[in-house]
Amino acid sequence: MHASILIVTALREELDHPGVLYTGLGKINATYALTKALQHSKPDLVVNYGTAGGLKPNLTGLLEVAQVLQVDMLAEPLAPRGTTPFDTTPAILESGYPGVVCGSGDHFVTEADAWLTRQGVDVVDMELFAIASVCRREGVPWRAFKFISDHADRQSGDSWQAHISNGRPEFLAMIERLRMEQHP
Repeated sequence: MHASILIVTALREELDHPGVLYTGLGKINATYALTKALQHSKPDLVVNYGTAGGLKPNLTGLLEVAQVLQVDMLAEPLAPRGTTPFDTTPAILESGYPGVVCGSGDHFVTEADAWLTRQGVDVVDMELFAIASVCRREGVPWRAFKFISDHADRQSGDSWQAHISNGRPEFLAMIERLRMEQHP
């Protein structure tokens, strides 16, 4: 049996490759694009690739994500930070694979946030929580791989722009290994 994989990334600048679903930046764009794509086909696996800010100086290269949480849902006192009030979606979504913890929100992180540290967040991005949430709702397994493009500090904007496409070769090699594992 031939397993189908849908690769999802925000921007062509991150991964210019045939067959990739480009969502645009942010959780709303990612939700819309992936939901629309899943209306037309149901892949066996959704794989998200993208750049991320590393919150720990020792994080480099391509990293797999084990868990993702939403960092910019602030509805206190109705629900704790990261939790959507009156919604049954878990606050933390798990890929089922070992790796780092990703905090996902609609803002570009340029300084430390004590809440992220308390939650054990290793990397930050702008789309993964939305992608994982859509996959959960649609019953499609997901995996995510993030390339550290910056260190979520004051130089992040320049660093991200300089390194936006640097993870492409590493990710394409990894996705080829993943495809080989699925059908040897």
